[in-house]
Amino acid sequence: MASGLEIAAAALPLVLAGVLLVGLLWPATRSMPIAYVTAVAVGLGIWGMPVDYVAAASIVGAMTAIQILWIVFGALLLLYTLMQAGAFDRINQGFATISDDRRVQIILLGLFLAAFIEGAAGFGTPAAVVAPLLLALGFPALAAVIAGLIGHILAVTYGAVGTPIIIGIENPLASAEATNTAITNAGFTVQEYSLEVAVWAATYHTLIGFVMPLFAVGMVVYFFGDTEERSLEPMWEVAPLCLFSGIAFVVPYWLSAQISAEFPSLVGAMVGGAIVVSTLKAGYFTPDEEWDFPPREEWPDHWVGTIEPGQSSSPDVTSGTGDPAAADGGVSSANMSLLRAWTPYILLVVLLVVTRVVDPLPSILQQFGTQWTNILGTGLSGGIDWVYVPGFWLVVCALIAIPLYGMSGRQVKSAFAETGQKLVSPLIALVFVIAMVQVMLQSGAHAESAESMIFVLAQTTADIVGPAYPFISALIGALGAAMAGSNTVSNITFGGFQFEAAQQLGLPTQIIVGAQAVGGAIGNLVAIHNVVAALATVGLVGQEGRVMRLNLIPLIYYATGVGIVATLFSYVLFPGLF
Repeated sequence: MASGLEIAAAALPLVLAGVLLVGLLWPATRSMPIAYVTAVAVGLGIWGMPVDYVAAASIVGAMTAIQILWIVFGALLLLYTLMQAGAFDRINQGFATISDDRRVQIILLGLFLAAFIEGAAGFGTPAAVVAPLLLALGFPALAAVIAGLIGHILAVTYGAVGTPIIIGIENPLASAEATNTAITNAGFTVQEYSLEVAVWAATYHTLIGFVMPLFAVGMVVYFFGDTEERSLEPMWEVAPLCLFSGIAFVVPYWLSAQISAEFPSLVGAMVGGAIVVSTLKAGYFTPDEEWDFPPREEWPDHWVGTIEPGQSSSPDVTSGTGDPAAADGGVSSANMSLLRAWTPYILLVVLLVVTRVVDPLPSILQQFGTQWTNILGTGLSGGIDWVYVPGFWLVVCALIAIPLYGMSGRQVKSAFAETGQKLVSPLIALVFVIAMVQVMLQSGAHAESAESMIFVLAQTTADIVGPAYPFISALIGALGAAMAGSNTVSNITFGGFQFEAAQQLGLPTQIIVGAQAVGGAIGNLVAIHNVVAALATVGLVGQEGRVMRLNLIPLIYYATGVGIVATLFSYVLFPGLF
C-alpha cells in the first residue's frame, strides 16, 4: 500500500498540469515542460528511478510524439492542399447549397463536414475550419463556434485517422510491461485489445451520440433564436431529420469500427453525409418553413466579433471571397466536380483499407520504421512506423492532389508553410506531455517490487470510488482532454490509469478504457485550446468562458449517459469481459 507522501507525489505532475492549464490558462507549451520536470523530480526523488531510466522513458515519449506529429503533418498538409486548390471550397459548397435553413446547415456542416475533417485531420482542426464556414453563410460568430464544437464530438475518438486509439491507447499499453503482460495473459495482442476498446468506444458513441445533431440544433435555436422568448419549438420541427442524420452517421461508423480504429469517423461522415444529402434532395425530411436567425440589428454584441457574418477570415477557405486556385491557373472550385474535390480523401480511405487488411502488406510496411530496443540498457523500447502509420499515406494523397488540381508552385508552398506553422506548438506540447506520462508509466520499471506512479494513482482512486468507478470513468477522460486539449493526450495520460483501476476493482478493462476514449472526446467541448482556435477564426477571442459554459450542457449529458451505460455494461450485461 502506497504511503500518503507517495500518493501525493504521484498526483503532483497531473495536478500541476491541471492548475496551470485550466486554472491559470497557461498554454500547453509553457505548462507541460513544467509538469514534465515535476514528474522527473518525483521519479528521481520519491520513486528512486535511476537517471538512465528517466532518460530512456523520455526518449520513448519523444519518439511517440514524433510519430504523432508525422500523422498531424500529413493530415494538415492534405487539408491545406485542398484548401489552396479550391477543392475544399467545392466540398463546402456541396453541403451549403442544399438548403438555406440554418438547422439543416448545422447538420450538414456542423456534423458531417466537421466529423469528416476530424476523422482526416483531428487536433482541433474541425471547429477552426467549420466555424468560419458557418460565419460566411451568415451565422452569428458565437453560434458558429458552438455548432462546430458540438457537431464533431462523435468523431474525436477516431480523429486524425485513428490517432487517439492507435497512439493514445495502443502504444502506451504496449510500452508498459505490466499492462502488456496482463493483456497478453488474457489472450490478446495489444493491437487486438486496442481494437476491442475502439469497438466499445464506438458502441458508447452510437448509443449516446446519435442524438447529437438534435442537441446541436437545439443549442443554436434556443440560445440564438428569438431574443425576446427562447424556445425549442424550431428544434422539434426538424427532430426527424436530426435523428435520421444521427442514425445515418452512427450505423456505418459503428460497423467500420469493427475493422479498424482509423476509419469510423471518415466512413460515418462520408456514408452518412451521402445518405442524408440524397434524402434531402429527394424531398424527404425537408422543413416546411425555413428557420433563420433574428434580424442582424437585434443580435446582442457578444454574438459577433470583428468579422461580420457573411464575411470570412480566410479567403482561401470560403466561397464568395476569391478563388486562389483559379487565380493561379488551376482548377476553379466553381467548375470542379464534387467527385474530383473528394478524390484525395476517397483515395486515402482506399489506401488505408488496403494497407491494413490485405496480407502481407501490413507486416511489410511495418518493417520500414525506426526501432530502438533496450534504450540505454534499461529494457525500454520505442519506435516510429514511418510508412505504416496514416501520416505517410496522407502525404502521398496530398502529393497526388497537386497534379490532380493543377496547383501552382505558390499554392504548394503556401500549403507546406501553413502546415509547418501549425506544427510548432503541438511539437513542444506533445514532446513534454508524452515524456511526462512515460516517466510516470515507467517509474516502477527499474525494480521488480516497485509500482509505477500511474498504478498507485489507479489503486488509490479505485479504493476511494469503489463500485461507482464505471460511472466516473468517462469524466476522467474528459478532464484529461479539457486540460491538454487533445483526446490523444488524454488517452496517453489516463489510459493506463483506467486499465489499472479496472483491474484493481475487477471490472472489464475493455469497458472502462472504452469509456476513457469517449471521455477524451467529449472533453474537447471545453478544451481551452480548441475553443480559442475556433473563436480566433471568427474574430471573437475573449468569449472563451461563455462558450465553455454553454458547452457544459452537452458535456454533462454525454458524460452522464456514458457513465450509466458503462455501469450497466460492467455489472449487468458484460461483467465477464477482460
